[in-house]
Amino acid sequence: MIPRREFITLLGGAAAAWPLAARAQQPERMRRVGVLMGGPATDALSQAYATAFVQALRQLGWIEGQNLHIDIRWNAGDTTLGQIYAAQLIGLQPEVILAATTPNLQVVRQATTSVPIVFTQVSDPVAQGFVPSVTHPSGNITGFSPYEFSIAGKWLDLLKQVAPGLARVAVMFNPDTAPQSKFFMPPIETAAQTLGVRATAIPIRTTADIEAAMMSFARELNSGLILPPDAFTRLRQQLIIEMADRHRVPVISSDPEFPRIGGLMCYSTTVNTLDQYRQAAGYIDRILKGAKPGDLPIQQPDKYTLIINLKTAHALGLTVPPTLLAIADEVIE
Repeated sequence: MIPRREFITLLGGAAAAWPLAARAQQPERMRRVGVLMGGPATDALSQAYATAFVQALRQLGWIEGQNLHIDIRWNAGDTTLGQIYAAQLIGLQPEVILAATTPNLQVVRQATTSVPIVFTQVSDPVAQGFVPSVTHPSGNITGFSPYEFSIAGKWLDLLKQVAPGLARVAVMFNPDTAPQSKFFMPPIETAAQTLGVRATAIPIRTTADIEAAMMSFARELNSGLILPPDAFTRLRQQLIIEMADRHRVPVISSDPEFPRIGGLMCYSTTVNTLDQYRQAAGYIDRILKGAKPGDLPIQQPDKYTLIINLKTAHALGLTVPPTLLAIADEVIE
C-alpha cells in the first residue's frame, strides 16, 4: 500500500501532467487562405498555377485538411463574378488572400482593407495605385509583378524593325479582364510619334469583337497589332494567329507561348509565372507566421526575353533583320 502522503504527491504530479498530455494530443490550429484566380477553372495553365501554389505551401508545412484550409474561386474572366467571389472569400474570414491578375486585385482590395493580400500577375502596381512603393508597399498589399508599363514602347519598336513599312498599330485588349492595359498606351504613343506610326487602342469584349476588329483594321495596308497581357486574349491566341495569317498582319505579344504556337514574336520580362506562384506561397507562409504584408517588398523581374518565329515571318513576307536575330533569346524555324 502506498502511504497517503506519497499517494497525494503522485496524484498531484499526474494532474499537473494531464494538461500537457491533452495539449500534445490537440490538433494543430487550422488556418485559412483565400485564393481568387483569373480565367476559368478548366484552363490548364491557370490550373498549373494553382497547383504550383498549393504544392509550395505543402513544402513549407501547410497541408490542406491538416493545418490549412484553402478556398479557391475562379472568376472565368468575369469581373462581376470576381466581385461576388471576393465578397464570398472575405466572408469566410481568411487570414490572407492570394489575388491573381489586376481585376481580381481590384475587387479584393475593394472588399477589404484589413485582410493581407498577396498578388500575382499584376503589372506595375505603383502606377496603378495599389501601393505607394515597391520596396515599402505598406498597407495590406504586397506581391509579384511581371511588368512595368514602359516595356510597351519596346513592343512597337521591335514590330517596326520586323515590319519597316508599319504605318498603323492597334493595341487590342479587353478592358474588363485587363484594365491595366490603358497604362501601356502612353509609352506606345510616345514611341509611335518617334517612329512615324499611328497608334490606336482597340477594346474588345467578345470573340466576335476580335474577328470584327481584325477584319476592320486589316483593310488598311501596313497595319500591325500589339497584344499586352490579358487573360481574355491569351485564351483566344489561336484565333488571333489564324486571322493575322489570313490578313497578313504582324503581331507582337507579351506572352512567350504566342510565337511557340505560330504567332510572329514576343517580347516579355524573363519571369517564370509558376515560380511567382511558388514565391507567393512563401510570402503567405511568412504572413501566417506573423509578417506584415506592407513590410514585404514587391518582387519584379529585371530581365527580358525576345522570341521570334522565323517561319511565321517568312509566311507574312517579312525579313527579320540579322541584328534582331542575333539578340533573340529564341528563334523558331
